[in-house]
Amino acid sequence: LAQTDTPYKVLDTTQLMGNGGIDYVYADNDARRVYVPRGGNTFVFDLDSHKYVGTVTNVGGHGVAIDTKTHHGFASSSPVGMFDTGTMEKIKDIQVSGRPDGILLEPFTGKVFIFSHQSPSITMIDPAEGTVSGTIDVGGAMEQAQSDGQGKLYVDVEDEKKVAVVDLKTMKVVTKYDLGSNAGEPGGLGLDVKNHILFAMCANPSVCVVVNADDGKVLTTLPLGNGTDGGGFNPATMEAWSSQRDGTLTIIKESSPTSFAVEQTVQTKSGCKTSSLDTKNNQIVLICTERAPGAPTPAPATNAPPGQRRGGGGRGGPGNLDVLWVGR
Repeated sequence: LAQTDTPYKVLDTTQLMGNGGIDYVYADNDARRVYVPRGGNTFVFDLDSHKYVGTVTNVGGHGVAIDTKTHHGFASSSPVGMFDTGTMEKIKDIQVSGRPDGILLEPFTGKVFIFSHQSPSITMIDPAEGTVSGTIDVGGAMEQAQSDGQGKLYVDVEDEKKVAVVDLKTMKVVTKYDLGSNAGEPGGLGLDVKNHILFAMCANPSVCVVVNADDGKVLTTLPLGNGTDGGGFNPATMEAWSSQRDGTLTIIKESSPTSFAVEQTVQTKSGCKTSSLDTKNNQIVLICTERAPGAPTPAPATNAPPGQRRGGGGRGGPGNLDVLWVGR
């Protein structure tokens, strides 16, 4: 197991000047790369040296998924951009329906899953051919998802304050777990596969709802910072985490399958609301943007309906992209 007795802190920050909004960051642990879509491009960093590697031009969107076998990458947007991870060149656009947001390479099916804020909820893409192989309608605004690798997929349904359970053998929604009256809108999601525990990271109000993945029973509710839009679970440390727009990263310790507590609140940077895990180094990678001096402030989306309030981690104008590396 990883060392867990020293506190987390920001170990390093990589900055890259650019333009446009951001949403998700993705750590490709197999090929040791970090992908950050920004504006109409995707920026690539080395997961070990933290240095900027290059840019996939004309491929942007919300998030990225990588298929290690085919060396094909995909960015969730409409259309979905497909690229070669070796050459960092665009291969093609894939026409999809809905409003793509989250994205996941799902290990049980071997397909890339695109999660939408409107119907069809999930679009599946064959990573070798880059073709749509099917859709699943869940209903509601999909956000982050986690797979148990054995045929069950769990997806945040943000506007319903629920987690949907999808059977990947039948490609149907089995049930939706209600997160309870104390829950907010789930954005980030962690899954302890071994103990069958879900961690739903919610905004408005800011809480982590811990749920039994087998029956949907709410085990406990813990406080988070404001503006979560990402999270996960690290089995090596038995910790869940949630990244927040207010510049905090909440670390939650699972002492046993029935005992959970906020272990630490790490100061990061304002806007760092999405995150990904470096499984080799047990580090959490976060992203945000800083406006260039004198650049106009983008108007906040105050009148957006539920499920559309998270916005970018720094919308619009020119400024630095900050990639933060948090660890012990």
